[in-house]
Amino acid sequence: MRLETVRLNVQRAHKSSKGVCTGLVQIVAVSKLQSDSNVDLCLSSGHRVFGENRVQEAQQRWSPRRPHYHDLKLHLIGPLQTNKAADAVALFDVIEVVDRPKLAKILADEMRRQDRYLPCYIQVNTGEEPQKSGVMPADLDDFVAYCRDQCALQIEGLMCIPPADEEPAMHFALLRDMARRHNISGLSMGMSADYEDAIAFGATSIRVGSAIFGERDQ
Repeated sequence: MRLETVRLNVQRAHKSSKGVCTGLVQIVAVSKLQSDSNVDLCLSSGHRVFGENRVQEAQQRWSPRRPHYHDLKLHLIGPLQTNKAADAVALFDVIEVVDRPKLAKILADEMRRQDRYLPCYIQVNTGEEPQKSGVMPADLDDFVAYCRDQCALQIEGLMCIPPADEEPAMHFALLRDMARRHNISGLSMGMSADYEDAIAFGATSIRVGSAIFGERDQ
């Protein structure tokens, strides 16, 4: 468990950002596919913010733990099928993967039905990769307006996953600029290999798995 090392790295990167990153940086511990013992060790250290990719896996892990940790915050950071929207709204505290009108509408309907209004992030496919989820940058303006005006979603931030074979800095800069254009304060960007670079570009939330837990269980 290397959580304290990550915390120290975040503090150092935050200080080095020279005002680009003005608020606290939230560490989302990516617990997908990690053993329960690793997750429990992280909880015992006082960490309370976790990211999961799959609704069903998250239900199995967190439903029995949530009653014991009332300050727990769960982020959905993996692709969401519309037929899992109701379960996602019931379980998670932040939805980071809003990426298409149909999903936005169904999430909005579920939040009203459950009277549980969650902060949302729009996932942007900054690399325009056909195999990856996320709204294309050219479509973001219309999609932000749709989420806000037609669905009344609380759009708290933007999220991206840069292409593995490209320099992430250009994608972090693009996401930052798009967020500024829409007066969006949250930036979920940066993972284990590049979170310090993301902080330099203003990340407010980083999604860190292997840097905390080690390599995932297979």
